[in-house]
Amino acid sequence: MTKDMKKILDEIVLPEDYKPSEKEEYMNPMQLAYFRKKLLDWKQELVTGSENARKTLVEETSGTYSTAGDDIDRANDEALKQLELRTRDRERKVIAKIDAALQRIENGTFGYCEITDEPIGLKRLEARPVATMTVEAQEEHEAKERLYNN
Repeated sequence: MTKDMKKILDEIVLPEDYKPSEKEEYMNPMQLAYFRKKLLDWKQELVTGSENARKTLVEETSGTYSTAGDDIDRANDEALKQLELRTRDRERKVIAKIDAALQRIENGTFGYCEITDEPIGLKRLEARPVATMTVEAQEEHEAKERLYNN
């Protein structure tokens, strides 16, 4: 994204009820600002959740929380910690995808399929703003993965 485009997106004030529409030019500055905000909000939510989980784990391991009394309780606590760590790892991967989507907004490729260069579509981006392929290209990609992984 050029400095001018970044400045434009930074200055856009989105109405609270704004939703991208098929009636607009695809990936116009309003739509880009909308998806940029959506991605930044999602990232902040994940980062905040991760920080809270980290604090909780630190408190639990430092003895701030009472430790469970028997082996079953300790095993349960350990399983919950492992689940929390796996969840945070998945969220870390989503954050990387969000960062990549934000980079695509900056370089002008957001909203376009990395395989076909066709528009991904507003409905798909609304549901999954980190999408990099059209539904058709994604299905073909997954079919090839299944073919080669079996």
